[in-house]
Amino acid sequence: MSAVAVAPSAGARAPLDLAFVEAEREHPTSLGAEIGGHPALLLPVDYTCGNVCDPMVSLSAAALQATGLRPGVDVRLILVGLDPRDGPAAARALLARDGAGDALGEGFRALVGDRAAIDRLTGALGYSLTTDREAEAIVHPAAALLLAPDGRLARVLSPLALNGRDLRLAIVEAGEGRIGDLTDRFTLLCYGFDAATGIYTPLVRRILTAAALLTLLAVAAGLLLLGRSSRRAAR
Repeated sequence: MSAVAVAPSAGARAPLDLAFVEAEREHPTSLGAEIGGHPALLLPVDYTCGNVCDPMVSLSAAALQATGLRPGVDVRLILVGLDPRDGPAAARALLARDGAGDALGEGFRALVGDRAAIDRLTGALGYSLTTDREAEAIVHPAAALLLAPDGRLARVLSPLALNGRDLRLAIVEAGEGRIGDLTDRFTLLCYGFDAATGIYTPLVRRILTAAALLTLLAVAAGLLLLGRSSRRAAR
C-alpha cells in the first residue's frame, strides 16, 4: 500500500494532448478538449469498483452542484478510468448507477484510455496506484485533482469530504479570476487552504495560532535569560 499515494511535484501539470475516448458518445477526444479552458475536477476512478469510486463520483457531483457555479460553463467534472481493460460500457454503467451525468449535463465527462495515456497522466500528477492481482482490482488513492484551465494541478482534495463552499473557493482560486464574484475573491483573501484538513480555514485563526506560539517561545526565552542572569548575580 506504500505505492498508493498522491505526491505531485512542484508545478505538476496534466498533459492536455492525451488521447482518450469519451464514453457517452464513444468518440475520440483529448484531455485538453474536455477541459475546454475551464477549471476541472479530475477524478481518477476504477469504473467497476462500486465500493469507493461510486461514492467518490456521487459526492463530488453533489458538491459541485452545491457550489452555485455552472457545470460546463464555469467548471467541469471529468472521470478518467484507471483500468485500460474498462471500455465505454463500463463507464456508462457507473454513470447509470449514480446519475451524476444526468445531474451535471454538459459539465460532466467520463473518459477511457489505453495504458500509455493512463500512465502518462498519473505520472505527471504524482498519482501512484497498484494492482491487486489476487482480487484483479486497481488499488488507488481516493483523490480529486483540481486542474487549472492550463492543466496545472491546483489542489488535491478529498472527494469523500467535499462541501460546496470549499470546492467553490478552490475552483475560483484555480480559475485565476475568470470565474466567481467579488465576494469569492474577498473570501479568498480572508481564508487559506489547509492541506492537512483539505478545507479552507480563516487565515486570522491561523495567524493568531502562529502568534500565540511565537509569544510562548518569546516568554520561554525570556525566562531562560532571566534565570541565567539571576545565577550570575548570585555568584
